[in-house]
Amino acid sequence: MKQTLTLESTVEEAVVRYPQTVKIFLKHGIPCMVCGEPLWGTIGENAQKYNVKDTEQLLKELNDAARESALFVNKNE
Repeated sequence: MKQTLTLESTVEEAVVRYPQTVKIFLKHGIPCMVCGEPLWGTIGENAQKYNVKDTEQLLKELNDAARESALFVNKNE
């Protein structure tokens, strides 16, 4: 299945389009919100900055959350 979010996606794109990803970023030690605004930079840049060891797992969980979000939106339209 095609990934919606990649290491090149911005953190801002992820949290604005898929708010459910916030809990995934926090679980992996990435503080995705700073002063109420999304963290700058790409997912990959921030994963490296915050020493995320398993970026494949991070992306899997982020994309699972994004798909769940899309399913929820489609059901309620």
